[in-house]
Amino acid sequence: MIDLRLDDTYETLRKTVENFAQREVAPVIGDFYEREEFPYGIVAQMGEMGLFGLPFPEKYDGMGGDYFALCLALEELARVDSSVAITLEAGVSLGAMPIYRFGTDEQKEQWLPAMCRGETLGAFGLTEPGGGSDAGATKTTAKIDGDSWVINGSKSFITNSGTDITSLVTVTAVTGTKDNGGKEISAIIVPSGTPGFTVEKKYSKVGWNASDTHGLSFDDVRVPQENLVGQQGRGYAQFLSILDEGRIAIAALSTGLAQGCVDECLRYAREREAFGRPIGANQAIQFKLADMELRTHNARLAYYAAASKMLRGEPFKKEAAIAKLTSSNAAMDNAREATQIFGGYGFMNEFPVGRFYRDAKILEVGEGTSEVQRMLIARELGL
Repeated sequence: MIDLRLDDTYETLRKTVENFAQREVAPVIGDFYEREEFPYGIVAQMGEMGLFGLPFPEKYDGMGGDYFALCLALEELARVDSSVAITLEAGVSLGAMPIYRFGTDEQKEQWLPAMCRGETLGAFGLTEPGGGSDAGATKTTAKIDGDSWVINGSKSFITNSGTDITSLVTVTAVTGTKDNGGKEISAIIVPSGTPGFTVEKKYSKVGWNASDTHGLSFDDVRVPQENLVGQQGRGYAQFLSILDEGRIAIAALSTGLAQGCVDECLRYAREREAFGRPIGANQAIQFKLADMELRTHNARLAYYAAASKMLRGEPFKKEAAIAKLTSSNAAMDNAREATQIFGGYGFMNEFPVGRFYRDAKILEVGEGTSEVQRMLIARELGL
């Protein structure tokens, strides 16, 4: 029997995060967004709620939940604001998860508890200025010198990398040459404040303005050899598996943004009057909202299906790509339609749909572009 209803544990979590987002985030996040300011207080509250520890064991101060629980939280947060949602998503799936999946016991014990409590944030340095979707074209290098790695290079667009509570960045770097002449890429932890590690000026972004994003540079940065995460030469393969999981999380976030557009437009269509009646009485508006609800519904089903396969331990690469592609398209399309429904007010930042419109586009780019998702789906079909 197929049953898509959430069980009591998941539903309780969903409602808890929904209430938090509506009561604590929604009233204040617009001001943070306008000031391009990181919301430390909100992040601290999220940490106290256990959101950063949702998919991690209690032995690391986690909540003992699973990845789907994280996705439910992301969807509810993104219904209100994507900056807060991406801070959680990146902190868990890109900051803590690589260490949990591939780190040594010592690395997990040192770094994970504070991350799970939301007291510190981790980041992952993959993208480079000339790399983009071609993450295998890594130019950052790490060479062994005595008992240390010496790292040189730069990274771009790294979320959570420059906050006051960022504890580390795990970076991919070329550590040698494979037998076939290709690059051997490994992942290495660089703690914040390490000499030679510079967090560049924050980016001026179109959206996600209350989240933290920086470029990074490494100039003869020395870290101990034991900061290697996983096997030497497996850093790229490790991160590809992290990206597969992360695409489900981004799909959940995108679904939340799409749902937020529906929420705001339903409210507005009932209240806003034109030519003597609510605009929701016009079939043109009704059809737009019907299409928005359709896209949101399909996006949610897609990420639920991908998460279900992941939790059962089945291959889910294709389903994750489908979910990410479907939901990011839904977010972008719904944000555009929501702005149209709101008219001139939709172009004003004081209204949530203005933020939604600015935030939606990056969802078709980050953690694998829409073109990359199509490539992955085709590859999984055997083409």
